[in-house]
Amino acid sequence: FDCTEINSSFYRPHRPATYARWAASVPAHFRFSVKLPNTITHGARLIDCGDLLARFAEEIIGLGEKRGPILVQLPPGLDFDTKIAAAFFKRLTNTISGQIVCEPRHLSWFGPEADALLVEHRVARVVADPAPAPAAAMPGGWRGLAYFRLHGSPRTYWSSYDATALTDWRTRIPETESWPETESWVVFDNTASGAATADALAFQALG
Repeated sequence: FDCTEINSSFYRPHRPATYARWAASVPAHFRFSVKLPNTITHGARLIDCGDLLARFAEEIIGLGEKRGPILVQLPPGLDFDTKIAAAFFKRLTNTISGQIVCEPRHLSWFGPEADALLVEHRVARVVADPAPAPAAAMPGGWRGLAYFRLHGSPRTYWSSYDATALTDWRTRIPETESWPETESWVVFDNTASGAATADALAFQALG
């Protein structure tokens, strides 16, 4: 594999030395995306979280050049508020450099106003499966990054993907690769039954 998503950072903090050890264990080309802690997205709900962001930035510094995108997964009940979202993404980009990808799950985040705000702050919107809204099945926001999170379908986190489904997802990648200077990530998050690794290997074998 060329990358992996650190999901445990959502639940608990890790020491910089832990991140550094992970970075040292992989080849030079390998990258880690890192999920923002739930204390920020679900606890603070993006409000007044400057200290939490600063603490997280200090933790992940151990990844060095092997750090990829920061993943911001929002709770299903968090609706889009222009003022709150703009202030949060401004603070986030001022605190942590590099790519940002957002996985909203409330319907209000899939309209033109939210999409324009994500573009303004250079935040890509996750392509999710299962999709919480029709637009979530397609890339949105900033087009410098396409980030696919495949959670398993029909049973989220548990179901594996058969050959037909994997081929269907593989055919969607060239569309994003045709965008100028776009990087594509595909992450299998159907880990509850251990299907993610096998699905990722089968997907990779499709070329």
